[in-house]
Amino acid sequence: QAQLVESGGGSVQAGGSLKLSCVVSGLSFKWFSMGWFRQAPGKDREFVAASTWNGGNTVYSDLVKGRFTISRDNAKNTVHLEMNSIQPEDTGIYYCAATRNIVEMGIPTAYESWGQGTQVTVSS
Repeated sequence: QAQLVESGGGSVQAGGSLKLSCVVSGLSFKWFSMGWFRQAPGKDREFVAASTWNGGNTVYSDLVKGRFTISRDNAKNTVHLEMNSIQPEDTGIYYCAATRNIVEMGIPTAYESWGQGTQVTVSS
């Protein structure tokens, strides 16, 4: 059974940076595309970023493009989300997820395994 464990969340002031990590076990990590999603209170879960199995193709939400970077280390079964110039609207619970789907990486229902999430709170 797949396990995805996020870490690195916390409280930060606007303009600051955070780096989230997600360690994956129980699946063949190198064959999965990995995504990051977030959910703010009272809102639907939304796509943030995704990477294909080798990092050769990455996609970002327009809301984070140019500020966030997704990367992965297949030797360590880990995917990261580096967040720079964080804004209050980036507040939410951040989830990593795994999928074998490389076409619909921006759609939550395309993902088959999810972590429990890590909270990011940005103050102005």
